Amino acid sequence: MPNAAQQRSDALKNREAILQVAHDALAESPDASLNSIAKRAGVGPGTLYRHFPNREALILEVYRHDIGRLVGSVPDVLAAHDPLDALRHWFATLAAYVRIKHGLGEALHSAAAQEVVSASWPPVAAAVGQLLDACEHAGDVRPGIDPVDVVMLMSCLWRTADNPDGAAQANRLMELAIDGFRPCTRRA
Repeated sequence: MPNAAQQRSDALKNREAILQVAHDALAESPDASLNSIAKRAGVGPGTLYRHFPNREALILEVYRHDIGRLVGSVPDVLAAHDPLDALRHWFATLAAYVRIKHGLGEALHSAAAQEVVSASWPPVAAAVGQLLDACEHAGDVRPGIDPVDVVMLMSCLWRTADNPDGAAQANRLMELAIDGFRPCTRRA
């Protein structure tokens, strides 16, 4: 019989597998069934329901998990890209996560969902602050830009259509916003 530490380790591994599979399955189809997610994750339905008692609980945890990973990715994104490209990359990824969330419709309109979404704002704003600081240090953006304003402005990215035309529009909108962040020289 496995010891308690091994059981916890197995439970964490199952939970992570379920979250990753659920992210992918819900991105493919907002109507993916919990049983299909359990099967793809290689666990039984009972295991899935022990971790996530209903569809809403799973969807909310996928969203929370995705946002947590994205917020935690800022140092790696900055290490892999110049600051302004890191900002672009990070917001493109955030937009993809939020598009998935929007595609889940009624599942994210409960009070619990609004609480999860509201709780994601401070860490997202802090992550944007880190990106803006790096951009400011590189001379790419002017000082004093409010990260919350940037998140609000960039929210247009996840309102574009999820198709090639929408992706092109999102890129244009992002560049318009970034042009507005750049330092400006004042004429005398």
